[in-house]
Order: sequence, then C-alpha cells, then structure tokens
Amino acid sequence: MRRDARGAAEISWDPAAGRLDPAAVAPFDAVVNLSGANVGGWRWTTRYKEVLRASRVDTTGTLARTLAALPADARPRVLISSSGINWYGETGDRVADEHSPPGAGFLADLCKVWEAATQPARDAGVRVVLMRSGQAMHKSGGYLKPQMLPFRLALGGKLGNGRQWMPWISMEDWLAAVEFLLERDDIAGPVNVVSPDSVTNAEFTKAFGAALHRPTVMPIPAFALRVALGGLSVEALASVRARPGVLIDAGFAWRYPDVREALAAAVR
Repeated sequence: MRRDARGAAEISWDPAAGRLDPAAVAPFDAVVNLSGANVGGWRWTTRYKEVLRASRVDTTGTLARTLAALPADARPRVLISSSGINWYGETGDRVADEHSPPGAGFLADLCKVWEAATQPARDAGVRVVLMRSGQAMHKSGGYLKPQMLPFRLALGGKLGNGRQWMPWISMEDWLAAVEFLLERDDIAGPVNVVSPDSVTNAEFTKAFGAALHRPTVMPIPAFALRVALGGLSVEALASVRARPGVLIDAGFAWRYPDVREALAAAVR
C-alpha cells in the first residue's frame, strides 16, 4: 500500500486521516503491518517522537478499524502487526518472555499504544499476532547497515560496558517467522521474534568483528552515546534479555540460532 497515487498493484490510503477503503482490503486472506518510521533515523526531538508514534499508531489503528468494519465472511483471517522487543523496557539480567510485564521508557510506552491500536480487529474476531521483534541482522539495512563502515575500518566496539543483553535475529529467520505465524492459526497475541541465543553487546561486537575479520578494540563510552544520540542513547544502552517462548513451544526452527553463524551469513 502507498500513501500517494495508486499504482498497478498498489492501494492508496491515508492513515493520518484514518482513510482506507475496506473493499480494497477484503480480497486478502492476511494483512502484514510493518509500518513505522526508523527509530534510529533521526535525533529524538519532540517532533520526531511524534513522527515515530503517528507512523505506528495511525497506520495500525486505520488497518484494525478497517478490518473490523468488514463483514465477518469478507475480512482477512489474520493481522500480523509489527511491534518491538522494547515493550519489556530495561530487564537487566532477568529473562523476559511473552508473559512478562511491560517495561518503562519511551519505546516501551510506544509499543504499548502501538499494540493497543490493533484492538478493533481483535474485538471483531480477527486473529492478531503482535511481533515483538529484536534487531534483524542484514548488511543492507536494519541494525547492521550503519555499523558496517566503522567496523570495516576497525573503528567498531562495544557500547558502554557491553554487558547489556541484545535481542537479535537473522533476517532469514525473521522472514521465516512471519511465514510461520501466518500459517499457524493457533497462535495469537504477542510473540517474541528473536533468536533463542541471548548475547550481550560485548559478545555481539566480538562476533561482528570476527565476521568482518576486523579487531573491535574501540569501545564507545556511554557519555559519547548520550552526546551523539540524546534520548536514543538510553535505549541503545538498555538491556533486554528476551526469550522467544511462543516460537520455541510452537516448534519453530531457526536457521541461524548462533550469533556467529548469523553474522557471518549476514555480511556475505
């Protein structure tokens, strides 16, 4: 779907105004909602925080209300809606699964209202899956892309003390999880889309350097992150130790459960 003129295989809509033609959605069996401005794409000014919120809540709410407005026999059977593993906030060394309580902080609060925006679809009987995704690893985007150059120049290093836990997943496994969740009619609600192999930032940094055959001896101090990133630095230094309980119990098979194999594949 596009927010501008409609193309040959595209649907135009206006999520800011809450406009989406129900008839355009009715032919589909499933809707996958990945809308949301890049969290790390800009300094967190008050204005950009509102962009982050609107780009998630307006789009998700528009989709959910549109699905709910369709007759029961005409609406898609499932809505896969993106969310973030930051829903749990700072967990320290405590393991968080899908039954864990919500956390605090800007991203945790954002995830709460983001997920809540799907409620009209749930009330209408649509199976709604909330994908609480960790950092997806691929060299052309996401978490790795902005770090490729400094790490290739041997300027990469751990963030702060490096002891914070990092929820991650290979891009191949993330895509496979979407397909898996589309097909599993018995799964609804929150799903932690992360690898079962929890690693700290220091462990991740070492594995990333090894994948690129570069040393990682230049840590980035916490105060430098605060100067460079502002409010985003709090989230960059947060520890989220997440367990993909739903995927494990459902028998999902990760292709790259080990961070070293995942990073080696990502940079190839």
